Amino acid sequence: MVSDNTKIGTGLLALGCGFLFLGMLFFFDPAMLALGDILFLTGLTMTIGVSRTMRFFAKPDRLRGMISFFGGIVLVLIRWPIIGMMCQLYGLIYLFGQFFPIVAQSLENIPVVGEILRMPSIENFFANFGKSSQADRRAPV
Repeated sequence: MVSDNTKIGTGLLALGCGFLFLGMLFFFDPAMLALGDILFLTGLTMTIGVSRTMRFFAKPDRLRGMISFFGGIVLVLIRWPIIGMMCQLYGLIYLFGQFFPIVAQSLENIPVVGEILRMPSIENFFANFGKSSQADRRAPV
């Protein structure tokens, strides 16, 4: 059974991603990007819980990604949206990079997307993206 906090958090995550997409679509509008960042972080916290969120961001091996991600949020808030979004993108890839091959493997069962993900070049990209062996791959949280 999924709790109400998880449902609300998933909705906030989706809204945050939507606002981030629209903010980039509207020529890096700082207000929409800032709103997207706040909704994304709130949704992440509500989806997985406060303690798990703190444990995820408090790991010392993720310090570079955490500084880059939160530094990007600060840059967006002080109205440097392009540089801020580049920092956030680097931070997201650094923090969630090992999770992308898991998502790609899950999406292989979808009819159209699966055919694209089974192409040799894309399959090799996701196989090498996580930087760890297949046995070590698991969700980042």
